[in-house]
Order: sequence, then structure tokens, then C-alpha cells
Amino acid sequence: MLERWRKMVGAALVGITAAMTVFTVSVVSQTQLSGSVKIDGSSSVYPLTEAVAEEFQKRFPRVKVTVGISGTGGGFKKFGRGETDISNASRPIRPIEDEECRKNGIAYIELPVAYDALAVVVNPANNWCDYLTVEELKRVWEPEAQGKIVNWSQVRNGFPNRPLRLFGAGADSGTYDFFTAAIVGKEHASRGDYTGSEDDNVLVQGVASDPNALGFIPFAYYAENRNRLKAVAIQCQCHNNGKPCLPSEKAVIEDRYHLARPLFIYVNRQAADRPEVKAFVEFYLRNAARLAKEVRYVPLPKRAYELALERFNKRIVGSMFGAKGSQVGVSIEELLAMEAKKTK
Repeated sequence: MLERWRKMVGAALVGITAAMTVFTVSVVSQTQLSGSVKIDGSSSVYPLTEAVAEEFQKRFPRVKVTVGISGTGGGFKKFGRGETDISNASRPIRPIEDEECRKNGIAYIELPVAYDALAVVVNPANNWCDYLTVEELKRVWEPEAQGKIVNWSQVRNGFPNRPLRLFGAGADSGTYDFFTAAIVGKEHASRGDYTGSEDDNVLVQGVASDPNALGFIPFAYYAENRNRLKAVAIQCQCHNNGKPCLPSEKAVIEDRYHLARPLFIYVNRQAADRPEVKAFVEFYLRNAARLAKEVRYVPLPKRAYELALERFNKRIVGSMFGAKGSQVGVSIEELLAMEAKKTK
């Protein structure tokens, strides 16, 4: 999937030469730029956006950047009411969220900023589970499993007779939407008897403190807590030649990991004309590749950031995904290529 994305982007972006290494503001100086940038949304995108905000404010100390964590769905609710300038999202916008924006006269610019790999994790004391198949995960998480699949021995023959305690993203989280779409086969379809939270640190703590736990979290949160968590490889016939695969930057780049996904920011079109918001978004796109690696996400190809910057500068509004929410297996590069052709 990601390999096709990169190839299509490469074909579409020939000739784009936007400089990506040095950030300058031509209209105002660092000391003159002031104002505020309000951001909320995905806890998955939060580490990257927060890293960008910290570096931006070092250069532009008079600009106040606030970054909240209310989940992708919660962030879009605020964004659709015009309460924020930028919304972090770990899935594309949904039709109902798009409609809310339209109803309130809010146009938006959709910008991919990095790749993530959802990590399925257990407690380090778990010495029986090194990998799970997509079918086993579906058996655990599908709605029909509620109150029925409650023991590790029910997941696979040979697993111990121990209680199965589940942790995962809350219903307002884009991580929840993507995971259910990729594992269960339908967005927002899962059992309800699990510990859920839009704050991934709560999930980390839950799994780290329970030897019988099984959960899913964004890769950045796993990478920051490797000494407290154990990643479980995912076996899927459509990836890695059907062999179990652990989440990693290399696996995502080589399109070998089933739970890889793009991450986004959505920018209010009207807010984008404010100097401080414009400067922040340009800074974000010019520095996202470096900072994504620092917070343990996978950078997009360089030319994808160039296209995203061009998309922002041209104020191209709307969703490349047709405002359809989680899109497992959809080639973002194909969509970018089509949009690039439209704007030539």
C-alpha cells in the first residue's frame, strides 16, 4: 500500500522544487510575528504537532500555540464549530464532520504530515503471545465478542487460562476508527467492554500494569515505552508474504505492516490567511520529516511534503478522500496525483 503511495507521488510531483530545508517569513520578522494558533484533536498526531509547536515558538516567541487532545472526533467537533484553527486527525474527515463544516461556512485544507503504525501491545510479563493474526484480533475485538471472548485460552489453543483484559482508543479517537476498520472490517464496530481512552498515556499505563492486558496504541507511544510494553507482531496474508511483522519504520516504508496509516492536519481556510497561522503551517510542513523521526513516526517522502506545501499555498480545500473517514488500503499518493493534475 505505502509503496504504491510513494510511486504515485513520485510520478505526480516531478518538477516541484519548493525549498524544504530553510524556513523564512518574508512578510514579518520573528520578533514582529504575534497572535495565537489554536489546535486540538488526535492524540496520535499530538506528539508531532507539539514538537512542531515547541520549535516554532522558539523562533516566534510572541505567537502562542496551544495543542489539545480531545481525539480526532472531538477535535473535528470543535473545528466544525470554528473553535480551532487546526485539527489534528489520525483518519480522514467523515461525511458528517464535513457537513458540519459546510453548515457553519468553514472550508478546510487537508494536509498529510506523517505515517503511523498502530502497535498491538501486551505486558512484558506475557511470555505466550509473540504474534496474532488479523483473524484472531477480529475474534477478540468484534462486537459479537463482548462478554464471550474473555480469556486468553479463547484466543488461540495453547494460550493460558488467564483473563483477557483489553485496552484501546476511545470512540472519539481516529485510532479507534482506523483499528476497527482494519481489523473488524467496519469503522466504529467493536465490543464495548474494554478500557478506552482518547489519552494514549492512560492505555500505556493500563497495559504496563496488567500482565493479562492486550491493547493497541500509536507507534510513538509504544516507542517511548519499550521498557514497559511488549509489541506483538501482526500476521496478515495481504502483507509481508503472510509472515508475522512487528511495527517499525522500515516495515511501514516497505509496506509490510498491516496497521500502517497516514496522519493529517486540517487547517481552517479563513484562519490560514492570518500571518501566524500561515507561518505555523509552512513551518510544520518544512520541518515535519525531521520531527516525525524524533517522535518515532515515519516521515512522508520529501516530495509529498513539497506537494502538501503547494496544496496549502494554493489554498486547495476539501478532502482528497471524499470525506469518507477511515480508508484502509486507499492510496493517498494516487489521490494526491489526481489533485495535482487538476491544479496544473
